[in-house]
Amino acid sequence: MNLHGLLKDRERAGTPVRVGVIGAGKFASMFFSQIPTTPGLHLVTVVDLDVERAKASLARTGWDEEDFSATSTADALSSGRTYLTTDVSELFDCPEIEVVVEVTGNPIAGTHHALGAIAARKHIVMVNVEADAFVGPLLREKADEAGVIYSLAYGDQPALICEMVDWARAIGLRVVSAGKGTKYLPEYRKSTPETVWDHYGFTDEQLARGDFNPKMFNSFLDGTKSAIEMAALANATGLAVPEEGLEFPPVSALELASELRPMSVGGVLPRSGMVEVVSSLHRDGSQVENDLRWGVYVTFEAPNDYAANCFAEYGLQTDETGRYGALYRPYHLIGLELGVSVASIATRGEPTGRPVAFVGDVAARAKRDLRAGDELDGEGGYLVVGEVIPARKSLEIGALPLGLAGGGAVLLRDVAEGEIIRWEDVELPSDNEAIRLRREMEQQWGEKVLG
Repeated sequence: MNLHGLLKDRERAGTPVRVGVIGAGKFASMFFSQIPTTPGLHLVTVVDLDVERAKASLARTGWDEEDFSATSTADALSSGRTYLTTDVSELFDCPEIEVVVEVTGNPIAGTHHALGAIAARKHIVMVNVEADAFVGPLLREKADEAGVIYSLAYGDQPALICEMVDWARAIGLRVVSAGKGTKYLPEYRKSTPETVWDHYGFTDEQLARGDFNPKMFNSFLDGTKSAIEMAALANATGLAVPEEGLEFPPVSALELASELRPMSVGGVLPRSGMVEVVSSLHRDGSQVENDLRWGVYVTFEAPNDYAANCFAEYGLQTDETGRYGALYRPYHLIGLELGVSVASIATRGEPTGRPVAFVGDVAARAKRDLRAGDELDGEGGYLVVGEVIPARKSLEIGALPLGLAGGGAVLLRDVAEGEIIRWEDVELPSDNEAIRLRREMEQQWGEKVLG
């Protein structure tokens, strides 16, 4: 890798990579903290519905007030400072901005912003994995048509896992499984924004300084975020998703090679070539020793006896046969690593992972018994949980994508706890750009997926 050197070249040439960020929450704050010490980057604009929140995010991450006092994008460009605004069109209308980073976490807003960036001929880093799981394959195609790059965000698990999958495939290994770790128990499926902090154990002091969103963290806990991330990973790598959703087997980092392999050879997977998430807790709530809660992994199979022998000779972690191996990274640093995506796109013209197919979809499943007239509250809320299922199955049953299970979706009939909600079960806003784009994707990919 030579990204640092390429960024230094841009700095020396006086042409830094000019970036615009949409959303000033936790992930963006982590990125903000790294910009002052990264060469060749200029944060031109931050767009947020609450400018005071954006100011607080920058101040909290070490920026001086003068650094974000620009009065327009033109002023920011001439002064090297940063301009804060609530108007996303000011970002899109600034031709000097090369890379847009979408960090809102809202699938509907993210879809709109991605289309705006693509129309403005700007590269986009889609931190908003919710939008990617919703319509990412189609957004990537539209970006290709416009001659810009659509990319997953380095530092977030899907992009990091894509890198590991690519490494394995590039050296001729057969990828058996890929995914991440998390803290999971089946009872977490019913967690709500009111109960979420009890499970995490954060102190009041940590919550006060961390800009933590209870719905977002509840999405991590109830399995929805894992479903979203694994759908993004499946669509970016072509790996399959489990027919009935993730199983979250409790597996330690040292057991990956022996557990994340097909059932036919003693593992937990229905077959080879699948995504899965491993839990850091046993089903009785006890801690898995050497857990992978914060990490990512890939398991693979040696293509021949010679390669398997090399695994042993160089101390690779393998199963008892010596043919299945694993590589893992114990941590990910989300927004602190985002600059890798920005630099890769702007200096190399390469995304850090992108959807190439419609393999997995995230359907909305009832978190409890729901009644006709209930207005769904989306990811991390009280009413629905996201379930990753094969795109084929989603289209066959007409599953309602999680991205539409909020923001005005009202149930037309009772839905029992655990049941997948369908398009026909809800009344949706009539004039919605995101709905139209999703229908376009289903129509475009339907023949490939169902055929």
